[in-house]
Amino acid sequence: MLDIASPGRVHLEALIAEQHDMGVCDAIEKCERRCGPPPMSAPRTPKVAGISPTLPPPEQTAPVDQLAAVQDQLAGWISDLTSLHDLTERLARTTGVDDAMNELLAAGATLVGARRGLMALAPVDRHGPERTVGLGLGRADLGQIETVPRTATSYTRLLDGLAPVNAPRATRTSGTPAPGSAADGEAEDGPARGREGSPGGTGGNGTGGSGASGTRGRGDSGGGAPGARPGVAHPDIATDPALDPRHREVAGRLGFGASYAVPVTAHDGTHVGAALWLYDEPAEPNARQRHLLDLYVRCAGELLARHLEVARARADVAAVREELLPSRLPRVPGVRLAVRHRTGPLGGGDWYDALPLPEGALGLSVGGVTGRGAGAMAAMGRLRASLRAYAVMEGEDPVAVLSDLELLLRLTEPARSATALFAYAEPATRRVVVAGAGHCPPLITGPWRTEYAETTLSAPLGMLACWEAPSAELTLRQGETMLFYSDGLLHRTGESADRASARLRSAAVDAPFEAREDPDALVDHVLRTVLPDGRDRSDDPEDVVLLAARFA
Repeated sequence: MLDIASPGRVHLEALIAEQHDMGVCDAIEKCERRCGPPPMSAPRTPKVAGISPTLPPPEQTAPVDQLAAVQDQLAGWISDLTSLHDLTERLARTTGVDDAMNELLAAGATLVGARRGLMALAPVDRHGPERTVGLGLGRADLGQIETVPRTATSYTRLLDGLAPVNAPRATRTSGTPAPGSAADGEAEDGPARGREGSPGGTGGNGTGGSGASGTRGRGDSGGGAPGARPGVAHPDIATDPALDPRHREVAGRLGFGASYAVPVTAHDGTHVGAALWLYDEPAEPNARQRHLLDLYVRCAGELLARHLEVARARADVAAVREELLPSRLPRVPGVRLAVRHRTGPLGGGDWYDALPLPEGALGLSVGGVTGRGAGAMAAMGRLRASLRAYAVMEGEDPVAVLSDLELLLRLTEPARSATALFAYAEPATRRVVVAGAGHCPPLITGPWRTEYAETTLSAPLGMLACWEAPSAELTLRQGETMLFYSDGLLHRTGESADRASARLRSAAVDAPFEAREDPDALVDHVLRTVLPDGRDRSDDPEDVVLLAARFA
């Protein structure tokens, strides 16, 4: 092996030329003197086997590791924000209370690494609606959980405003690092970034990750950002002696070993409900998972509160609408009645009525006022109440009843118009006297005929300075049925008035024999035939009224 004292720059072509005249070592030394000393530069690794560099490489690993840690931290934050953005977008697309509750449970399970859960909706004002939905739990499972004493489960105690079971004396509500920081996830669950793509840093077994670390064995409410809602964790239900025995029994029967519950509140602190997630094995979410869940639940609680307001408003409108219409149909010998009513989401002005009159007579009416919403409903209620009063006084003369109603409408509701049809029926003789004001004629159907009643065309109420129209007297046969309906039934078909009327008549003609004998079955058959493919749904703006009177 050559022993070269110091590295030197040697020209390969000069070296080959010199070594023909002298030895190899003398040639290298001569060429090295000719080339001069090497310039000052970083030492290079020799290409000769067995020769080690004389200078060690510079130490630059510490700054590189710090930069990698910062990049890793930023990647974790971006991943968390992206996951929260996607989950909140899905939450914003929910259309009702139940839909939002199910979405909250699914998103929360993703964030904390659980497979099952439940949410109880119980507004603090007790005005409803109150309900419980489950994720991965059947109705029987929810029933078993509800057998646990109310003061023994974490989510029910949150609903009642009670302290968590075995809650620590001091609750940590501040000092938590930002999501994705090293002190956040690594202190409890290793690296801050989630494993297997989960934004909550969950493992592949569906557990919360931290296992026996941190606050195991306590009803802990710490681990959140300043002002965070306290969560209640039971990391190991089977070995926690402070829990109710029934709680541990139900947990063992349903196969969950840990739970984590949080309250669901609006932005003003109003309690909306509580959510509970269940782990298959002893586990609990780490501080980072709790922080992400808290951020999500803040949005979900506000959205649920708004859904509750909408649901309550719709329930109030439905209650008022039902009170403005008959709560039940009367029972009059010789006639059987059935009705179907579909109202749009804004509430309409269509009405129906069946009123027992003196001497065994029966008054039947359908009609509607112009417009939609609360104002139209109020006007409809006033007109219907007035028509009942006029029917009691002079019901045997339908023209007089509608004339009085028209005068009242013109004096009290000058900006509105209305259509109406009133029939005075004597079930014993099957005699019916009908008068209409711009309303659709009734349909007579039975074993022998199916045809529209011949009523005189007239203007709606409130359209002319003085309304007047003659009445029509009809005699029905035994077993025939009169169908009274609103124009909304024809409008919902999406066809012209003539084609929609022909469709209605065809539906009555094609009714099976059993439906002809039962007015309830007949109105159901007509609605399914005239309004197929869900056209009788409640979100259509047109009201539908279908009243059937079958004479024995």
